[in-house]
Amino acid sequence: MSGLRSFRSGVVPFLLLPLLAACAGSVQAPKSAGTYKVGNPYQIAGKWYYPSDDPHYQETGTASWYGPTFHGKSTANGEQFNENDVTAAHRTLPMPSYVEVTNLENGRKLVVRVNDRGPFAKDRIIDLSRRSAQLLGVEQAGTARVLVKRIYPKGQPPAVVAVAPPPPPAPVAVATVPVGDIFVQVAALSDRGRASSLAAELTRFGVSNISSTGTGFYRVRVGPFADEASAAAVLAQLQAAGYAEARVVGLKPTA
Repeated sequence: MSGLRSFRSGVVPFLLLPLLAACAGSVQAPKSAGTYKVGNPYQIAGKWYYPSDDPHYQETGTASWYGPTFHGKSTANGEQFNENDVTAAHRTLPMPSYVEVTNLENGRKLVVRVNDRGPFAKDRIIDLSRRSAQLLGVEQAGTARVLVKRIYPKGQPPAVVAVAPPPPPAPVAVATVPVGDIFVQVAALSDRGRASSLAAELTRFGVSNISSTGTGFYRVRVGPFADEASAAAVLAQLQAAGYAEARVVGLKPTA
């Protein structure tokens, strides 16, 4: 069928997501919970791709679309592809993440949820679901020149740009924090890239850092603090901002 990507070997398709009203102007994809995944470098048809959490991603290029052949199958992050949902595939952005796609040929804009990998043909930069292609006016032509820009439905982008390591992936140095100092621990994550992104987001609350547990997890903390009162004040700010699991750690036992 015209418009379907010609190569998807080794990469699985898309997800479920309720459709927004599609009148005139800009249409947005609804927010939806899903498994977060940046992913490791991978190779398709002899070419390497390096997934990264680039908070300021923006690119102009060709969009294509896919649908019936992959409808109901698994996406690259384990969701189920529905060709009638407002979703898209991207080669390197995190899954899920959101991008605003502007069709430069007709001016239509659409916010889509990225939950799959691709496209891998003819230097295309994004593969739209069939419904996304319809809303953007791409379905009949099969392809269109577009501007793709990452957006954040819940608010502000991270303050620091996270950059993917060059091939081959180099070992990541983990910060060593002083023993016995007081910190506010926000999370312990198994994904180093996700921990780095979270640490970047936390810089607005103070000095943030990452330390390894030695068991495959990375602690994301704010601090150190000179006393418990200072740590408690930042803890209150973090919890008010939605980091409900944050807690003070490293307190010395009282005599």
